[in-house]
Amino acid sequence: MVMLVAADSTRILVRARAGQTTHTHQGMFAHDAIIGQAWGAAVLSQAGHRALVLEPALADLIRHLKRATQIIYPKDAAYIVHRLNLRAGSRVIEAGTGSAGLTTALAWAVAPDGIVYTHEARPDIFRVARQNLERVGLLPFVRMFETDIADGFGANEVDALFLDVREPWVYLPQVRASLRVGGFFASLLPTTNQVIDLLTGLEAHSFADIAVEELLLRPYKPTPDRFRPDDTLISHTGFLVFARCIDAGEESTRWQRKERIRYAARQKMEAAIAAEAARRAAAHPDASEQKYPPLPLP
Repeated sequence: MVMLVAADSTRILVRARAGQTTHTHQGMFAHDAIIGQAWGAAVLSQAGHRALVLEPALADLIRHLKRATQIIYPKDAAYIVHRLNLRAGSRVIEAGTGSAGLTTALAWAVAPDGIVYTHEARPDIFRVARQNLERVGLLPFVRMFETDIADGFGANEVDALFLDVREPWVYLPQVRASLRVGGFFASLLPTTNQVIDLLTGLEAHSFADIAVEELLLRPYKPTPDRFRPDDTLISHTGFLVFARCIDAGEESTRWQRKERIRYAARQKMEAAIAAEAARRAAAHPDASEQKYPPLPLP
């Protein structure tokens, strides 16, 4: 795989093959002229335009995937890999393959000794994802399952598990069955209502160290005399929920964050005050609610 970068900053991902050509808006580039070039060298198109020959970055591979669904942005994918603690040799489950954007990042991280077990229910999307992984050369590090995850996952005792499905809280029993104790869990959700339902489910299924985060990426213009923010901002793309799977016999409420504990205590106190007020009202039904006599007007 080669990334051609034209003078106008257009990026073209090419799988160079002897005797083949790639047609662009700046002319045709012969693959024979690309093969054997050192990274950072330039090649000429048939029309005389120059392009840099660069090694594709992971972000380039993700952005140039054929899309059958919305992909997870590189800014989120890289952070998910970081928070799932993935490295060469890790075993990770993914549900909701989609166009294989995140699958690409996961396989990139766990190769060459690790494996990604990815699950997709729709046959048409499954085929697109497989073609994308073949194109970027990462399919050997991925095992693909065309299945409904309600029936369980294709591996057990994995190091990490990621859910990109509409109702991830429904599948938490399956998650616990496949994720090792102490393993890393993550999910990406677009709405706050979904996040709330997932948080409730995580507390009920013995997960701890729960966090909810979002990432905002602000590019800047790399111009020394006009250094300022770019005109576009990659802002909210989803809520990222992270948690750790703990022993099923451990009380998860013991490991809640301080703000969650304080809020629960405040709710308990408010309920006690309301109950006491109701008791007093029942004990003295004729008592006036007026605490102080009316003051005379001047």
